[in-house]
Amino acid sequence: MGTRGYRRLLEANERWVAERLAERPDYFARMAAGQDPEFVWIGCSDSRVPAETLTGCAPGELFVHRNVANQVVHTDLNMLTVLYYAVQQLRVRHVIVCGHYGCGGVAAAMSRRDFGLINRWLQNIKDCAERHQDELAALPDEAARSRRLVEVNVVEQVDHLAKTSVIQRAWKAEERPWLHGWVYDLATGRLQELVRRTPEDLPHPVHRYDLDEG
Repeated sequence: MGTRGYRRLLEANERWVAERLAERPDYFARMAAGQDPEFVWIGCSDSRVPAETLTGCAPGELFVHRNVANQVVHTDLNMLTVLYYAVQQLRVRHVIVCGHYGCGGVAAAMSRRDFGLINRWLQNIKDCAERHQDELAALPDEAARSRRLVEVNVVEQVDHLAKTSVIQRAWKAEERPWLHGWVYDLATGRLQELVRRTPEDLPHPVHRYDLDEG
């Protein structure tokens, strides 16, 4: 295995540092002083969906969490920790769940293959597909079903966010953040908003928490 592959990343970093310092000598000193992002991005781990690049955001503007098929799983301590810190400490204004067409995780969940340990993660998407089985079955082909499952999966993950006490507490106290479900089209490079939830959009009563003001 050659060394050139990974070294080009280090070399690119050196060029990037030089460019930033040329623009503003205190660029990194200011960055090191703290962060104040407005947005949380919960996206897919797919290497073709780089959050900052496709949104035009600079370092410090997005607080990012990525996993396979952009899942919001209520037993995922990693995701919940990111969400809690971003909402309670960084006080973000928006939480974005972004899926993408051509998602390998969604395609795997639609298949009947045994992926071993990965099956446990894909189960969440399979459950989503089951809930929307009639709608998906009515579509003309596998490609259309895959695209639609990507979309309904995003919408469900946004609704999962609304069911957390973290979001409900911030909604009650400060009427933030707004929740957004987006989809990214690899073939065009464009983002599309599928759903938006605001503090008025509380989940079903069974998922609502009795929260004090503290």
